[in-house]
Amino acid sequence: MSAQIKTITLPKSQVRMFYRELGGKTPTKTILLLHGFPSSSHQYRKLIPLLAAKYRVVAPDLPGFGFTEVPEGFKYSFETLADTLEEFLDAISLSKFSIYIFDYGASVGLRLALRRADAIEAIISQNGNAYKEGFGDVWGPIQDFWASENSPADRAKVADAMLTYDITKFQYLNGTPDASSIAPESYTLDYALMERPGNKDIQLDLFMDYQNNVALYENFQEYFRSSQVPLLAIWGKNDVFFIPSGAEAFKKDIPHAQVKFLDAGHFASESHAEEIADEIISFLGQLKG
Repeated sequence: MSAQIKTITLPKSQVRMFYRELGGKTPTKTILLLHGFPSSSHQYRKLIPLLAAKYRVVAPDLPGFGFTEVPEGFKYSFETLADTLEEFLDAISLSKFSIYIFDYGASVGLRLALRRADAIEAIISQNGNAYKEGFGDVWGPIQDFWASENSPADRAKVADAMLTYDITKFQYLNGTPDASSIAPESYTLDYALMERPGNKDIQLDLFMDYQNNVALYENFQEYFRSSQVPLLAIWGKNDVFFIPSGAEAFKKDIPHAQVKFLDAGHFASESHAEEIADEIISFLGQLKG
C-alpha cells in the first residue's frame, strides 16, 4: 500500500505544494506528518502505510525541500514555512488533526499550534525539540553562525560543516545500531535535492533563522502548559542533534506526557517505523473522542 502522490497550487502564495496522502476512505481522524532537515515527506514512506491502516495520513514537503515548488522571490524563514503550511491546510480543508513533529517540523508545527491551538488534537514528537536542553553539541557550527555577520565567508564556513554529503549521511546512520535498516536512497535523495541550484542558500537562510525558533520556545512551553495537549515524545535516544533531555523536558509542562525512547538515531522513522507506528496507534487509541 503506497501513498497517493498529490500536488496543489496554493491560491495566495502560489506555492505548488507536493504531498503524500493515504487512508481516510471512511470517516477517520487525520495525522499530519511534518518532516525535518534535510529531508521531505519521503522520509515517511515506511510510516505512512502503517498509520494509514487506521488513520488518514497527510505528509507535505515544506518549501525548500522535496518536490514542492515555490514562485520566484519566496522568502525562506520558519515563519513563511508556517504561513505556507497554514495555507495548505485551508486548501485541503483540514481543520482537526494530530500532528507528528520531527526536527524542523517541530518548529513549523508548533508555530502552527500557537496560531490554531484548537486544530491540534494531539502531538507526537519524534526528536522534535522545544527546549534549550534538547540541543546536542553538534549544533556548535550553527550556533556560531547565529553570532556571525552572515558574510559570504561565514556562510561558506557553515556550509562546509553542515551541507555536505558526509554530514547528510551521518544524520541518518549515526546512532543507528543496524545501518542496514537505513535505505541509501534516503540520504542520497536528500543530498541530490540539496544540490539543486540555489538550494544551499535556502538552507543557510533557514540555519540563520533557526535562532528565531529558539526565541519562541517559551511561547511553545506556555502553549503546552495552557492546553495540556496530549503528547507522546518518542525519541531516538542516540540522536546527537536533539538529545534525550529534550524529550524528558516535555513533562515539565505536560506532566501526563508519555515519553518513550528507542535504540535509534535522529531518523528513527527510517529504522524503527513499525515500533513508532505501534506506539502512535496505542497513544491515539487512549484519547477520548
